[in-house]
Amino acid sequence: MSRSLPTRSPRLATLTAVLLAALLAAPVSAPAQTSAPAPAVEQAKPQPGAKPEPSKPESSKPDSSKPDSSKPADPKAGEAKPAEAKPAEAKPAPPKPEMSEALKAVRAKLDTAKADLSQREKELGRQNLTAIDLARLRDGLTPVADEIRTIVDRLDTPLEAARERLTQLGPKPKDVEESAEVMQERVEREAAVARIDETQRLARSLLVQSDQIVDRISNRRRESFTRGLFERSQGLFTPTLWSRVAADMPRDMRALQSALSDILLLFGRNGTLANLLLLGIAFGVSVALYFGRRNIAPRFGRRDQTKNDPTRRQKLLGAWRVILLGTVPAVVGSYAVYYALDATDLLPSRLLPVAGAILGGLAFIAFVEALCDGLLSPDKPSWRPAPVSDAAAARVRRLAVGIATVITVTKSIEALNSGISAALPISIATRGIGALAMVLILAIGLHRFADREEEEEACLGPYVPTRTTTGVGGPARLIGWAAVGLIGAADLGGYVAFAAFLIDQLVWTTSLLVLLYLLIQSADTFIGGSLSDDTRLATTLQANTGLRKRSLNQIAVLATGASRVVLILLVALLALAPWGLDSTDVLSSVRTAFFGFKVGDVTISLSSITFGIGILILGVVITRAVQRWLEHTYLPATDLDAGLRNSISTVSGYFGFLLALALAFSYLGLSLEKLTIVAGALSVGIGFGLQSIVNNFVSGLLLLWERPIRVGDQVLIGDSEGIVKRISVRSTEIQTFDRSAVIVPNSNLISGVVKNRVRGDRTGRVTLTVSVLRNQDPVRAAELIVGCAREHADVLKEPEPRVVFRKIGDPFLEFELIAMISDVSLGQKVQTDLNFAVFRTLSEAGFIPPLGPGSSVVTVQGLDGMQNALGEIAGRFVRPDPEPETARDAAPLPEEPEPVRSATPRDLSRRSAGTVG
Repeated sequence: MSRSLPTRSPRLATLTAVLLAALLAAPVSAPAQTSAPAPAVEQAKPQPGAKPEPSKPESSKPDSSKPDSSKPADPKAGEAKPAEAKPAEAKPAPPKPEMSEALKAVRAKLDTAKADLSQREKELGRQNLTAIDLARLRDGLTPVADEIRTIVDRLDTPLEAARERLTQLGPKPKDVEESAEVMQERVEREAAVARIDETQRLARSLLVQSDQIVDRISNRRRESFTRGLFERSQGLFTPTLWSRVAADMPRDMRALQSALSDILLLFGRNGTLANLLLLGIAFGVSVALYFGRRNIAPRFGRRDQTKNDPTRRQKLLGAWRVILLGTVPAVVGSYAVYYALDATDLLPSRLLPVAGAILGGLAFIAFVEALCDGLLSPDKPSWRPAPVSDAAAARVRRLAVGIATVITVTKSIEALNSGISAALPISIATRGIGALAMVLILAIGLHRFADREEEEEACLGPYVPTRTTTGVGGPARLIGWAAVGLIGAADLGGYVAFAAFLIDQLVWTTSLLVLLYLLIQSADTFIGGSLSDDTRLATTLQANTGLRKRSLNQIAVLATGASRVVLILLVALLALAPWGLDSTDVLSSVRTAFFGFKVGDVTISLSSITFGIGILILGVVITRAVQRWLEHTYLPATDLDAGLRNSISTVSGYFGFLLALALAFSYLGLSLEKLTIVAGALSVGIGFGLQSIVNNFVSGLLLLWERPIRVGDQVLIGDSEGIVKRISVRSTEIQTFDRSAVIVPNSNLISGVVKNRVRGDRTGRVTLTVSVLRNQDPVRAAELIVGCAREHADVLKEPEPRVVFRKIGDPFLEFELIAMISDVSLGQKVQTDLNFAVFRTLSEAGFIPPLGPGSSVVTVQGLDGMQNALGEIAGRFVRPDPEPETARDAAPLPEEPEPVRSATPRDLSRRSAGTVG
């Protein structure tokens, strides 16, 4: 076979090349069709990046004995030359489509963002960046990252659509050649998928780059903050420090004189009438506000000292009025003066921070005074919201105002040192002296809070007070003494910056905690009290919304709890702000936590979880609404029995819940494949501890499907008999005739013995046992008994009631009445009615004679011999009295008593007046 191939292969190859050239001629342009063979060979060259074609066997090469294919005498051979030089599979690929305008716009945005991020990285590489520079770099990153994140999210939908369109074409065939149209469509769709995927990957890489820049900025800021905080200088009592201060003092005094001369120069240059008038008005307004607030706050605070028992709401309202009226005028007055100094240019720009520090310190002192007056109310104890004593309130107020004054003076001197560019030793000395003064004032104040008992008991040994007289708890004083020790040690050890930072943080945190206490008390009173008490708002809500008081109390508890959580989180963020925590970092962290963060390969998104729970709740609500509509509207209008209606309603409820659960899981991205791990873990628990629950669940499904027991059936399970009220997937509720509810697991109904009195239908049977005297006609008695049953309305006519002659007794004839009734639930009623009717009918006919008075003596036959023997024994011990002859003659002989038959237990039980033996 291999020898015959060289003789046939050239001709076959030539024909094949001609056919393929004809097929490929359609999509090629006109110049390409009329080109010479040499360009055709160049066109058949492999494209850049294409895989090299495997070499053909030797049999595929043309025979050297044949004429040259390049001669024009054989045009077919000339056309076959390019086909032989390149196989048919390496035909030119269709040109790729151009990028869409929308994708070009996205690429342009990404290029801009990339340039911005690169510039920030370049600036971040510098070593001498200040905190302001780092903050500037950090502030502009959030919009860029948000825009990149939006692009990534928006590209998900078109990428999935492009991949779906490419999937519709199917895989590229290997043995069959595709048409030009399909090939062109495949190229376009592959190019679309590749470009969208490439754009999205570029956006994701830029997003990672922005996150890395944020981390680098945060690390640089943290390092700078820590380095400046724990930078050690010379100790406060070091002689070298004070010698350097003395050496630098003349230069700083000259700088201060230069600053004063600059002020006079600016006053001479810009001291026009308008500027001086504006500055005078600002100072006048500020002085009026500062001094007027002391009279405004008590007057408009509406805290009447004669009122001894104000409510909690009135106390808090009065406190807020005093705080606002004591703080707002001071802040407005300080801002008015600062604005006038800035607008008139009467103060050098390097001294404006000094004025700002002084004016801000005065406003801070006013705020501390107002806060103490509102919360502690030293002069009006009845209006005090805080649970402290009178002495403690006065001491806390003096201590707080003293600390605020020291801080204001220290900050103002520090601002002045910065304005005149004072030497570093003077700045260190200023901070150290301010921190030392702060420590001394705090220590004196804490010492005055020591517990003292005015009346001491006479005892052997030292007296220990049993209660605090200051009203300030031990933990607060313990924290205060710890702060005194730490600040003093840092100040004396040379860590002046750390001591100053601790002072600022202590004052800042204390102010926030006081405000937090006041805000929490206000939230509990105004939110919780307004909804839980009998207020106008609670009454209005109850009348308009139909909410019960208990529901309003629950809403009040939830609202106060939520407000407490929000206030605590807000205060915690504000307390951490001086430690280097920026609001931008907090917002980005909250955004990341809400919109998704990754833990390994799992993305956790609070927003997705929230929306998933919302979908589940909405699905459950809709399911309950549909279930109620089925139970109360649609199913009662059908001819279905109660059991089938209950099964349909129950199954629809569980189906709706499972559907809502599946929708919630699909929104969260949890497919069935991901739930197999959870199912595998649950199978272990089912095998050990949950097998009874699963057994009851499966049994409940079988009960709802097979319906051997339905709602409304009268069943007997063990010792419990009653009506089935509800069938769920876990248990069945049965209501007994004494109105008790019996909960039976479904597995007992499936595997146990259950007597269902209405399984086929609700027809029941009633039986009565009747006894008549033996001397009566039994046929007539049976007819009377059957007649009573036939006359009853609830006794079925078919089958007819019948009487069974059970027994022929000694004194009685026993009959049994069997009657079928229409509903088994009427059994006891019908049995009672038939008993009355049969007794009345037989009594009137004389079949049941009336009984006489009950006897107390019963004579039993068969005991004559024993009676005689007992009489003889008694005669031997008892001598009879002699009787007179006349009496013996006159007395008639006693008649022999008539023997009485022995009474059977049945006779004794049927007599209404029983006899006693």
